[in-house]
Amino acid sequence: MTRSGGAAAGRALRIGLTGPIGCGKSTVAGWLAARGAVVIDADAVARAVTAPGEPTHEAVLARFGDAVRGADGTLDRAALARLVFADAAALRDLEALVHPAVRPRILAALEAADRAGAPAAVVEAIKLVEGGLAALCDEVWLVDCSPATQRARLAGREMAAEDAERRIAAQGDLAGRLRLRATRVIATDGAPREAEARTAALLAEALAGRQDARERRGADEKQARDGSA
Repeated sequence: MTRSGGAAAGRALRIGLTGPIGCGKSTVAGWLAARGAVVIDADAVARAVTAPGEPTHEAVLARFGDAVRGADGTLDRAALARLVFADAAALRDLEALVHPAVRPRILAALEAADRAGAPAAVVEAIKLVEGGLAALCDEVWLVDCSPATQRARLAGREMAAEDAERRIAAQGDLAGRLRLRATRVIATDGAPREAEARTAALLAEALAGRQDARERRGADEKQARDGSA
């Protein structure tokens, strides 16, 4: 994975935003969007590629059958979620169908952000690393919080406690695994304004680091040209 200094000149800084369910990824993504970043929600892309009429929609129905088929014959997403979050093998099968369809659309969205001149493009995804999306990014940002905060937020979404526990269990020690890959970490416990301020500071730091690297690279290239003249 390329770090912030390695971002190619003329394109957006690519930030992979990840973390456990309920820890505030979407909130952090919103703060980044308010500061000019283009946000690409991998979950939204996954919903799009599994919409009726899409090849992946039919592939998912073929794999999981009537257990996830709604009365209208299309995918029952709630039933699918209950099934895969209770069965690790089923979740792996689903990801094997969905991830290859998601990646090209995310690449296209990143290229669109470059053409638009965005300072940063954010790929928000729980399975950022496992799905191979981290390799597209210059930095990986981990959004984390305490287990108590996580469960309270899921309850605030009116998610049943049993469903929340299944989803948390399915992720395992996601934060622990991601810390090994993370460039930066944002803890979202406590007052939101504190996490927002840290997010803004980290974005400014990342963009400044990339600019410094560009300037050093430009100076090195000029020195090399002058030395060969």
